[in-house]
Amino acid sequence: MSTQSTFEKALGLGSLAEPLDESAPTPAQAVSIARARAKDLRDVVIAALLLIVLAPLMLVVALAIKLDSRGSVFFVQERLGVRRRRVGRWIVHEPAPFRFYKFRSMVRDADQSLHEAHIEEYLAGNGANGAPRSRFKLADDPRITRVGRVIRRASIDELPQLFNILKREMSLVGPRPVPRYEGQHYVEHYPERFSMLPGLTGLWQVNGRCDLSADEMARLDLEYVRRHSLLFDLKILMRTIPAVLSGRGAG
Repeated sequence: MSTQSTFEKALGLGSLAEPLDESAPTPAQAVSIARARAKDLRDVVIAALLLIVLAPLMLVVALAIKLDSRGSVFFVQERLGVRRRRVGRWIVHEPAPFRFYKFRSMVRDADQSLHEAHIEEYLAGNGANGAPRSRFKLADDPRITRVGRVIRRASIDELPQLFNILKREMSLVGPRPVPRYEGQHYVEHYPERFSMLPGLTGLWQVNGRCDLSADEMARLDLEYVRRHSLLFDLKILMRTIPAVLSGRGAG
């Protein structure tokens, strides 16, 4: 096994996955170690730079949240992502929970059962309030604060996920990280989407966002898993900027 550079260790890339097992067969859905390291390095460097550049904005948002409503600045939730396992020259991914960070956009101690019920309708393809199909985000959610509506519209509430990227729980680009009560549906019906780290953005983000059905969103995640490359990631990142600025499909 080659010795890792000091730079990689300083970035927290010293433990890419579980120990090497050279005798194990090559898995069907896997990423080469070289490709995984390249993506890790790019993600960590960009996330660190973004946190430095966006720190003043994040401080202003945190202050606005505090002044607007009682409660923590951050919303922390268990989401279903992946754990990474090293098999020979490959990295395989398996569904596993992680702590997901966002700026809080709801009132303190918001009732999550409202969203869980909505997600059940969304996954079933049923429309809420007589609509032909449920959107991913709950319309006219009474739990959203005044500041929350603004930061959601501009996707600013997603910025704390840069810390998830530094912890290698997420990537800049990948499938959408889902709550556990939603994730079980995808584990059963679309297990291949858990072949990559979840992403801050992805094909779902630049192709309709919250206006997509559950099946459409899952198929875009699967398309990304099958086509992913550093160049494809760059194209998605470049398309994310106008998608966010336009507000199309935002919650």
